[in-house]
Order: sequence, then C-alpha cells, then structure tokens
Amino acid sequence: MSQSTPAERTDGTDTASSDGGETGAAPTAADTGDEPRTVEYGTTGRELAYAEYGTADGEPAVFLHGTPGSRRLSALLDDAAREAGVRLLAPDRPGFGESSDWPGRGPADAAAWFEPLLADAGVERARVVAFSGGAADALALGSERPDLVGRLDLVSGAAPPSVATETPPLQRLLGRLAATTPRLLRAALRAQVRLAERSGPSTVLAQYTDDPGDVSADAAELVRADFLEALGRSRDGAVTELVWVGEGWGVSPTDVAVPVRLWHGSDDANVPLEDAERLRDRLPDADVTVLDGDHLMTLLDARVRVFDIAPRD
Repeated sequence: MSQSTPAERTDGTDTASSDGGETGAAPTAADTGDEPRTVEYGTTGRELAYAEYGTADGEPAVFLHGTPGSRRLSALLDDAAREAGVRLLAPDRPGFGESSDWPGRGPADAAAWFEPLLADAGVERARVVAFSGGAADALALGSERPDLVGRLDLVSGAAPPSVATETPPLQRLLGRLAATTPRLLRAALRAQVRLAERSGPSTVLAQYTDDPGDVSADAAELVRADFLEALGRSRDGAVTELVWVGEGWGVSPTDVAVPVRLWHGSDDANVPLEDAERLRDRLPDADVTVLDGDHLMTLLDARVRVFDIAPRD
C-alpha cells in the first residue's frame, strides 16, 4: 500500500541561498564543466560526458538536468554540495552537450549510460537529484535499477504523461512536432540557440521563470550558458525526449523501489503542482515539499535543502 507524508508548504524565508546572499547567486568556484570527462558505453561507440562539483571525496550524488539541459546547470548546486560534503556527478544526458546522440532511446534505457558513469567515477551507488525533464530517467532508474540509486529527489520534476492531468499547450505542441516533423523542431531549436547567443539571459530565463529579475546576474548567465551547451552541438536529445510527451515514458510509478522526495513550486507553470501531488500519491514511498515559486525558482530555493535532509546510506 502506498505510503506518503502530507505536503509541506514553506515560504521563501525558510530557504537560504547557498551563499547567504541574493537568491540565485551562482558559485564562484571554477566551472569544471569546461573540460568534462567522457566514458564510453554500449556497443556503438557512444560517449557520455560528465563533470564533477562539490567535494571530491564526499558522498556521491548524480544531478540529472532537464529537457533541454547540460552538466553546466549543476554549477548552481556546487556550493551547497560542498557544504553538505557531497560529490556531485553531473552528466550531459544522451544527445545533450558533449554526449553522443541516442535517437529513439527511452527512459527505460537510462541504466545503460548511468551504470558506466558510476563505474568510471568509482562509485557503486548514488543518490539522484533530477530537475524538470530529468525526472523521467530518475524514475526509470528507481524502477529498473534500484540497486544503483539510494533515493531520488525530483526538483520541479516532470510527471509521467500517464499521471499528468493536462499537458501545457507549449509542451503538447513541441511533443507533436518532435513526433511528426522533427526536422522542423530541430530548426526551431537552432533558431532559439542563435537568439540566445545574440541576446541576454532573459530570453532563456523566460522559459523557466516569470520573475527573471529575482535571479542574480551570475545565475542568469549560467542558465543561459547551460541552454547554449545543451543545444549547441545537437538538438537530437531534446527531440528524442519531447517525443515522450505523446508516447509516454514506459515507467510505472508504482514500480519505483526507492524513496522519492518531490520539491515543487506552488506557481510552476511548466509542471503544475497538481501533477506532482498525483505522482506522489502513486509512488510507494514519497512526499512533496511545496515551495513558493515557479519552475526555476524552486531549483534555486531547494538546492541547499535537497542535500541537507538527504539521509546517508
């Protein structure tokens, strides 16, 4: 029988930024994402790129970026990981950043690249923190390979189409384009990259938050750099994952065999709070912490808390 704890509503004053200053301040440490490691996996010469943040000898955790996204977004969590004694592994999921494309892959294939990532890092098991679209791979790992993950923290996490009450119109459109006219979608994404290259961060921030003025300049530029890294080399990762909007994830929440903590914004327009609560109700061991804010602000607010309360295995 499903066990879940009541949703906890917190306000912004309960959540301090990692540097104790302006909400959304980016870490001052060097971005190790500039020179990622790569590990080969599978039998077709595919490579997975990843960077490391936090403490080198700390407890391992893996950050799974959204759709689109890249390893660079993990720099937002660097200070929090250091303070919590966490070694944070940050891969470019297949088709994003410097990782090889894998057309047609599904969430159930996540272990094929996740296990080699852990092996290359000398890690047998790790907690997973997933943002937005990264929730699909995270839940698949918790269902298919619970031996590899100690727990899941989904921050502004997408809900499986089988659970979602209503897909936002833009996501529905993108999913339809990905399934029927992928070439057109790739062209549109390429145009977005060019626009983001010429303009300031506000063009990218508008996709994730209604209040870009509340995000520090450093964090805003990091989100922009993450977007450019995610789609600069290839748009195939985004096209592949947007197909899942219509076709589903092939993951049953009731099969997830590890604890799940959902961190969700009360004003999230990308993934409505109701979907997070419905997902919570279908997971065997899960709870929701509701934060005041939208899609991106929830990540900025939860980054300290997600490490502070995570139990040691």
